[in-house]
Amino acid sequence: MRRESGAWAAADERAHRGPLHAVLGVLSRGRRALRGQHILTIGIAVVVAFVLMTALATRFPSINGYHPTLYRTAPRLQGPSASHWMGTDQLQRDVFSRILSGGRASLIVAFSGLTISLVIGSVLGWISGFAGGWLDRILSLVMDAIYSFPSMILAIVLVAMFGSGLSPMIWAVGFVYVPTYFRVTRAEVLQVRETTYVEAVRAVGAGRVRIVLRHVAPNTISAIMAVSSFNLADAILTVASLSFLGLGLPPPTPDWGYDIQNGQKYLQSGSWWLITFPGLMIITLSLGFGLIGEGISDLVNPRRKGKKHKV
Repeated sequence: MRRESGAWAAADERAHRGPLHAVLGVLSRGRRALRGQHILTIGIAVVVAFVLMTALATRFPSINGYHPTLYRTAPRLQGPSASHWMGTDQLQRDVFSRILSGGRASLIVAFSGLTISLVIGSVLGWISGFAGGWLDRILSLVMDAIYSFPSMILAIVLVAMFGSGLSPMIWAVGFVYVPTYFRVTRAEVLQVRETTYVEAVRAVGAGRVRIVLRHVAPNTISAIMAVSSFNLADAILTVASLSFLGLGLPPPTPDWGYDIQNGQKYLQSGSWWLITFPGLMIITLSLGFGLIGEGISDLVNPRRKGKKHKV
């Protein structure tokens, strides 16, 4: 009787919860525990700094005194100096101003594409994991087929088919990561759907949609948030690779990947700053998202953190 009453109490408590409530709960717990999460704190600081830098550069393109796309503002291929902190390129443009504005495309594509894949993949994962049967087998087969392709090659093929630009890159990145969210969400649902409180809600006569949204989905939020940060780090590298191959934004729009592709032609002449600074930006931003993912994983799974420190 005590176990049954406990299950009913848990079911009643979760009846007032939804995905949004679960997200706010995780964020609230994360804020309280942030003091002991140095990895997570550093990752958040890095990402926030990049977002603020990009926002300011978008609002004020000439924030450092040089416009990122105007020519003949300084000597050609000048190295880092007091007037040009990161030097100039072959068109006499200030590299630092292009670095400030170059993260806009990467952040927009990464966040927009991951939002699309998160919504589609999570919803399909909830449906597939809870429904089971033939629908689960078909969805799993399709997602496994997509997942078997290397993400970078698949993104290149999609952008090459639909044309270069911001929108094709967003949809390509969104499509590539759908199987990742599907697999993570489905695995969590398969564990949750057999728990006692879900059986209790079924006994009350709640519909499938209500059960999924109120009781199953909130328990998958932590895993989704953790994998999202790692996917954002990978998406930054994917966007940079697409731009490097000429499938990103058209010139002279500032873009880290395109600037690396453009600067490699002048590397042998000693102009190392043309590829070094954009490369450092890509690595640092990807590392920031990776640290956030690592910190969230430690936060939602304390045992994992303990095992790492026992080595």
